[in-house]
Amino acid sequence: MCAIIYRMKVFSLAERIYAAVRLIPRGKVASYSQIAALAGNCNLRRYVGNALHKNPSNSFTPCHRVVNAKGYCSGSFAFGGSLAQQKKLEAEGLVFTDGHVDMKKYAITQDDFELMRLELEKQADKIPQDGKCGHNRLPL
Repeated sequence: MCAIIYRMKVFSLAERIYAAVRLIPRGKVASYSQIAALAGNCNLRRYVGNALHKNPSNSFTPCHRVVNAKGYCSGSFAFGGSLAQQKKLEAEGLVFTDGHVDMKKYAITQDDFELMRLELEKQADKIPQDGKCGHNRLPL
């Protein structure tokens, strides 16, 4: 797994996940895999869910903007279940159909992903990738 150094301090994977989630634009969502890729390894999507469940700062890190690859909310959303997550997303203008958001309409785009990746790099001196998942492609 690659490490990202923020001002000469190596941050934990959870801290990298929170930094990526804070960059999801209002009115959009990202999948667990997309956040895992931004944090350094797209294979750690389950770890992303675990980290978001333990999020220490709900007001600072908008975990409600992370959904599964099909657009469904988390059944164990830390703020009171999937309905609470849905209400937060609806308050940002997202529309749910049959219990999920349309990922083609509301998911971050390749351009969003690239801007988020560049912002994360700007915030840090980055150690080279280990090749497990390229930061330059948008996973599902």
